[in-house]
Formats: sequence, structure tokens, C-alpha cells
Amino acid sequence: MPLHIIKLGVGVPDVEWLERRADKGGPLTVHTRMTPKRAAEVEDGGSLYWVVKGTIVCRQPVLDIVTQGEGKTSRCEIMLEPRVIRTAPIARRPFQGWRYLEPKDAPSDLDTLDAGEAPEDLVRQLRELGAW
Repeated sequence: MPLHIIKLGVGVPDVEWLERRADKGGPLTVHTRMTPKRAAEVEDGGSLYWVVKGTIVCRQPVLDIVTQGEGKTSRCEIMLEPRVIRTAPIARRPFQGWRYLEPKDAPSDLDTLDAGEAPEDLVRQLRELGAW
């Protein structure tokens, strides 16, 4: 079973911004300072879940995780598929860097929930109230 990563979208105004960025084509690269110790599990079908304004809103499948450099100058590059998959919105407290996300804790994709064309804010409010 694949392991996922959750990351804050710092400076990301909304999920549409991520979708426009992905529409440019080609794999996307996310830079982090530390390489995940469980990278092999993430590369085996995992996704990067984006937290935008305190809510998990979407995910992008991980293609590859590569460490560049050595020692203090090393950094990690996470290659993502250019498609953005919207998920059920789930509130998430701020954190630094990234965290692992077990499949059982990952939000469902919206296309499997039959959310229709409901506005993102409405869906978030309904989830917060426990009505969805």
C-alpha cells in the first residue's frame, strides 16, 4: 500500500492556481531540504496532498524523489504528475516541511464522492459542520 506526503502550499492562493500551473505540461518539481526516509514507499504509488489555506484540497501523484548534492548543501526534489486531483476538503493545522499521510487517513477524491459542481467553500463549510 502506498504512503503519501502532505505539504503546505505556501503562497498558493487556491486550487485553481495549482491546476493552472499543472496545465503547462510536463512533470512538476517540488523542492524540499530533507529527503523522505520512506521515499521508496511514497514512490510506489503515493501522492503529495496539498494544504491550501488550512485545508487539504487536492493531490498530485508522485513520480520520483531525488536527492541532489551531499552534506549541508543537499536538497530533495519531488517530481509530480502534472494532473491535479481534487479531494474532499479536510482541515489541517499548520506545520513545517512535509508529513507522511497513511492511506487510511487520506481524503477521498472528489470524483468518487459525487460532489458535483458544489463550490469549494460550501463543501468545506458542510464538512466542518459534519453535514457531508
